[in-house]
Amino acid sequence: MHILRTPDSQFEGLTDWPYAPHYTTITAHDGTPIRIAHAELGPANGEPILLMHGNPSWSYLHRHMMAPLAATGRRVIAVDLVGHGRTDKPASKDDYTLARHVDWMGQWLVAMDLQHTTLYCQDWGGTIGLHLVANFPERFDRVVVSNSGMPLGDRSNWFLKLWTNLMGRATRFPWFMFKPGFAKPISAATYRAYRAPYPTPAYEKGPAKFPVLIAITPDNPGVSLNRDAWAKLKTFDKPFLTLFGGKDIVARGADRRMQRHIPGAAGQAHEVMPTAAHFIQEDEPQWLVERIVRFLQVRP
Repeated sequence: MHILRTPDSQFEGLTDWPYAPHYTTITAHDGTPIRIAHAELGPANGEPILLMHGNPSWSYLHRHMMAPLAATGRRVIAVDLVGHGRTDKPASKDDYTLARHVDWMGQWLVAMDLQHTTLYCQDWGGTIGLHLVANFPERFDRVVVSNSGMPLGDRSNWFLKLWTNLMGRATRFPWFMFKPGFAKPISAATYRAYRAPYPTPAYEKGPAKFPVLIAITPDNPGVSLNRDAWAKLKTFDKPFLTLFGGKDIVARGADRRMQRHIPGAAGQAHEVMPTAAHFIQEDEPQWLVERIVRFLQVRP
């Protein structure tokens, strides 16, 4: 497997991003080392809050949440998925599968030895994060999910059908599709920061492949993986909260499915924020932080 690594110079002078990278190396199926990056804030011995982003963003999406969450005395960790941010980027679309993403991040979770973790996850960070919860439930005390889900090939919407068809043959990410994911305009400097990990189209194979991996048809390889994960999540009885955006068209309705089938979701203060779109961390970070901080008081 050939790996690309975004030059450090791409991340210099980014607005609102003072965080130095931390690196953990895991091993791909063929023996290739993959370096996974994360940013963190707060005491090293604090209970972790793990923030997992979606596509095509990176940990920069959580920049407005890190400091107020760390103020609770927790160790806040914002990880970059493989192919994104400062994490290594396999150079071929064929390198990326859902099973590999789950394996890569599972190796990282074990290497970090995170315990008593509160997970906050969105979009693909949610899908992969929920697989981590299913596979390592003992490491998580509570879970918060925004605008994400684990499809089983039995339902979809017009946007996901259009999106997966559009990206089937794409070799790079169509950035004109990115800004509509925000309910509020973002500045030119913020937009440049989101694109910083991808200096050329060669670095965009991960973001370009993710849409194809969405298991919205019965023949998608992710269906069986998601079905197995759902079976485990249906026994997860620790606190589970959904905080969705009312303007999100990607994962609409997935919150209700989780509320019905995950035991830990019963009786929790689930909410939908009417003014937030898909990238809710950018649209309403203060709203999210207030509810996550309140949720930290719910004991497993």
